[in-house]
Amino acid sequence: MNESSIATARFTYIHDRKWPSAAIDVHHVIVRQSNLKGLLVCLLAFGFSANGLYLFMVLDKSPFALLWSLLLSSILLKLGIGKSVLKESVMIMPHFGVQLETHYKSGRISRRFVPVSTILKPLLLEHVNPVTSYWVLSLILLKEEELTPVFKELHLPLKMLVPIWKELCGSVSGDNDSSVHSNVEDHEQSV
Repeated sequence: MNESSIATARFTYIHDRKWPSAAIDVHHVIVRQSNLKGLLVCLLAFGFSANGLYLFMVLDKSPFALLWSLLLSSILLKLGIGKSVLKESVMIMPHFGVQLETHYKSGRISRRFVPVSTILKPLLLEHVNPVTSYWVLSLILLKEEELTPVFKELHLPLKMLVPIWKELCGSVSGDNDSSVHSNVEDHEQSV
């Protein structure tokens, strides 16, 4: 019944073993929510709606201005609030598989189970583009052409991904490759 956690400004990582056998590892990454973003999106949507209503009622413009502003407001609300992630979880069950979960603010939960027999290797990759770079934890799966990301929506710091990657490597291979783990720990200390 161990529990450890790491916190940053944007995320909180919790690793717990609350199951009776302590064989199942559950890794949660919780997004620290800021009410400021939701408030700004709502105020902007309200401003678009009020502007459309003003154009329609006071300036006697066509009703299409009101419809366009309401449509734009609803699209803005859907994009700004609709797909916000509350948390992502990885449940590692040795000899069975890995369950990946994403919990959204709307209440929707996306789950995917990956059997251990289809996992060839977990990878910890650095994704670099012209603007930024971040680390990605992915799985190489049997008979699939593309990598499967463990965290679909979040870009986590390396210090949160390494414990999950180590547990995935241990559950897939059945043992821990200490040379690989020491190389990653050396890289963590240099960063």
